[in-house]
Amino acid sequence: MNIKNLFAAATAVAALATTHGAWAEGYPERPIRLLVGYAPGGPVDTTARVFAKYLGDKLGQTVVVENRAGASGMIASDATAKAAPDGYLLGFAASPTLTMSPLVQRSTLFDPRKDFSLIGLVVDYANVLLIGPQIPAKNVEELVGYARSHPDAVSFGSAGIGASNHLSAELLKKQSEAAMLHVPYRGNSPAMMDVISGKVTFMFDITSTAIPFIKSGKARALAVTSKTRNPELPDVPTMIEAGMKDYEVVGWYALVGPKKLPDAVSARLTRALGEVSKDPAFRQAMTEGGYAINTGDSAALQSRIDREYALWSDVIQSANIQAN
Repeated sequence: MNIKNLFAAATAVAALATTHGAWAEGYPERPIRLLVGYAPGGPVDTTARVFAKYLGDKLGQTVVVENRAGASGMIASDATAKAAPDGYLLGFAASPTLTMSPLVQRSTLFDPRKDFSLIGLVVDYANVLLIGPQIPAKNVEELVGYARSHPDAVSFGSAGIGASNHLSAELLKKQSEAAMLHVPYRGNSPAMMDVISGKVTFMFDITSTAIPFIKSGKARALAVTSKTRNPELPDVPTMIEAGMKDYEVVGWYALVGPKKLPDAVSARLTRALGEVSKDPAFRQAMTEGGYAINTGDSAALQSRIDREYALWSDVIQSANIQAN
């Protein structure tokens, strides 16, 4: 290539970069789609819709929630990872989809540690260990003790193989070295009904959906899985307080996009996410739902994904868990 052609090529590249930069600086100029990997009406979807409203307000543009349920949230995450990196398709990621499901399903759809532009964390949530009112155990120690002395008598329900509440129970089983039988269901609701009726001994459930059952007396809470007590359940101890000194499981929701988002787009989304996190009305809505605001940035989110991916990899391998 001669000098004249090299100069023309360099000029074209510079012009493209300038245009791209100017376009990114004007972001967003049209509605944004926010993918949710679960069906409408569940805790992830409900929270995403509240978040989308506030994010849209801060961005000055409509944010539309789009449900793509299936494969434990992985269909939506895969679509997010493979989307055009322009900021108009983002993902509302739930931690099980990025730190549990790929391990259980042995998936090669995407690598949660490498294939996303991480914007930041939105909220944290804990699970709560629930038993039916007819189960005599008054605390976690008594439940574990009974399981050790009656190896065929204690069972736990879950929303399915590899679900967050399944692995929460497997972690308890691993750390306590007690025999406990897993009974998978197609969703949390049928599992909860069998906990209430006594058909299964216990289950872990997200605090936002467990609180109504606890307050109505239909189920009893033995402990929450977070390191500190939940403000909506101040009398319920943590698993650590209950004697499981190394037990801490905190799920999260986060805002992510496809890899290689332009810096200006990432910066705009990061700024808007920070504004949402500080909004008093949003904070109140999340607290009342049993969530804790998390202002962790992209680096904090990356660290969390890496750490939890390693934790659940160990639990899944130890229990030899694999989706059917």
